[in-house]
Amino acid sequence: MSRRRRLAAGLVALAGLTWAAGGAAAAAVSPDPASAASWTVYHGSPRGTGVAGPVTAVDTRTRAWTSPTLDGELYGEPLVFAGRVYVATQNDTVYALSAATGAVAWSAHLGSPVPSTSLPCGDITPTVGITGTPVIDPARAEIFVVADEMVNGSPAHMLTGLATATGRTEMTQDVDPPGADPAALLQRTGLTLDDGRVVFGMGGNYGDCGSYRGRVIAAPETGGKPRIFTVDAAGGQSQGAVWMGGAAPVVDGSGHVWVSVGNGSVDSPSQPFDHSDSVLELSPTMRLLQYFAPSDWASNNAQDLDLSTAPALLPDGQVIGAGKNRTVYLLDGAHLGGIGSEQASLGSACGDDIDGGVAVSGMTVYLPCQSGTIAVRAEQSPPALRLLWSSGTGGGPPILAAGLIWTIGQNGTLYGLNRATGTVRQQTSIGAVANHFPTPAVAGGLMLAAAARNVVAFAAPGPGAPAPAIQTAPPGTTAPSPPASQPQAAGGGLPAAALAGIAAGALIVIGFLGWLLWQRRTTGHN
Repeated sequence: MSRRRRLAAGLVALAGLTWAAGGAAAAAVSPDPASAASWTVYHGSPRGTGVAGPVTAVDTRTRAWTSPTLDGELYGEPLVFAGRVYVATQNDTVYALSAATGAVAWSAHLGSPVPSTSLPCGDITPTVGITGTPVIDPARAEIFVVADEMVNGSPAHMLTGLATATGRTEMTQDVDPPGADPAALLQRTGLTLDDGRVVFGMGGNYGDCGSYRGRVIAAPETGGKPRIFTVDAAGGQSQGAVWMGGAAPVVDGSGHVWVSVGNGSVDSPSQPFDHSDSVLELSPTMRLLQYFAPSDWASNNAQDLDLSTAPALLPDGQVIGAGKNRTVYLLDGAHLGGIGSEQASLGSACGDDIDGGVAVSGMTVYLPCQSGTIAVRAEQSPPALRLLWSSGTGGGPPILAAGLIWTIGQNGTLYGLNRATGTVRQQTSIGAVANHFPTPAVAGGLMLAAAARNVVAFAAPGPGAPAPAIQTAPPGTTAPSPPASQPQAAGGGLPAAALAGIAAGALIVIGFLGWLLWQRRTTGHN
């Protein structure tokens, strides 16, 4: 090989290696992302990681579309499947919207919602209908919801399966636990799927009035007798809601179900533990496998200090949980260990309750503190928790898309936060929201957010599609930049390391081509 050819081969190889280094940085994504084309369960996957499929950017400058005004308030997260967006209202109506235009493809009104005046307490008005996020089984092309309906003059919780293509009812059955008072129960969690069953939690209405017990219910998708785990199951015990700020039960790779539980009626440590204020791992058949509770569980019960986030399952087997006492707990997922057995804790992690679903990226968990999203990193050896940042922005359950953390505030604003610093990179108004725990979804080239009675869509193209130019800060302001030592996604797309590698490789190739041209000209003059 000539000297010139050897040099050319070396330069091209160096450019390739530099590109590979940048490409490796670009490919370092969290496990268990949602499909780019669909979002069929709360926070995009059975593990509830809140990680979107590949998205290059989100265009928050203008809306792709806004749905018509729907017939009731929206409490759940939008779902996406087969070119349609699905939502359900407190008027017991399920809607399928065109993902291209937002127009209604079909709607199914399942029954008469329960008037809030007929319930012993609560904060959902004027009616209670479908509160929890539905779930879609792609293999069956069926969407499942739990609707609070008036049946023969009394409230009842009805599990209904609808064909995603037409809205035709495929199954329906009453899922109220035997002996329970349906008026005292609220089905607040999202729904999920596990081993052919629809899994969801139940708790009480806001105010914990009436007599109820928290439940985790696994009902066959085809109908039939559900399996039920009951919190505060002993005589004289009650409460222990499984509500999790609207998050769905988390399903791990073995099909085990993870939930957090609110305050129970037992408020003295001298009394038997009632499985309240806890993180539980259950089998697919709703058998209790193990649990964790803080050492001050009884005191938390007395003060209504629930554990109320979705358990965050980390890739190394650790688990993070948090709640209204504003403490974050790091647990050994293989050995929860019972009462007071956390590996580490982080007190006063934020200034308000921590309720709802989470976003998980490696060993970092983004938590829904109501006073603003926070980021916490876990360490394995020795076990430890570190607060990375507290944003003071947003507060609704976060998701991760296009390199940013997305959260919806009570002010009706959708924020995109820098994942390294928590500073605002993008923001836009979606309008008033209906509840404390709104959370967006990303699939099918769209970011979707539910306002009180509308779905709002923004373009969120995947790789290969034209990436829109994005507005990175509110008009008239400058978005703060992260410290130079921390990588930052450019425009919410590729990380800085990837862009640097690509640029360096391009410069090397350009330089080599220039050298060849000079050599050719020099040779011609000699």
